[in-house]
Amino acid sequence: MAPVFLISGIGSFLGMLSGRLARIIDRTRRLETDPAIGWAGELPALRTRSRLVNRAIALCTISAVLVASVIALLFLGALLPVNLTTVVAAGFVLAMVALIAALLSFLAEVRLATRFLHGSVDVEPAEAA
Repeated sequence: MAPVFLISGIGSFLGMLSGRLARIIDRTRRLETDPAIGWAGELPALRTRSRLVNRAIALCTISAVLVASVIALLFLGALLPVNLTTVVAAGFVLAMVALIAALLSFLAEVRLATRFLHGSVDVEPAEAA
């Protein structure tokens, strides 16, 4: 049951990451069309944030695929006279490593977003047009 709940959690996490990416893309488009509405240094920070979120999405997807593979292997192991314990364990460990990496990428993106919000990133207000 645990792998099934894990896939559900990863799915929720992917939904949240997709929402963050959509907001980053919307903000980037607004700044590219009207630079006067933001800070001059905001675009590079937004691009870095989008890379971090994209990385987190890719790693979450890899993790979900590995968990789904583990579930399939568990069923195959129950049906076939083959010992898949090592393969199942390795797949689950790899899934956890990918999920940990995704969470760390998400943490880096959140830290960058909050650092920018609090003014810790060196940026200058854009000149009014």
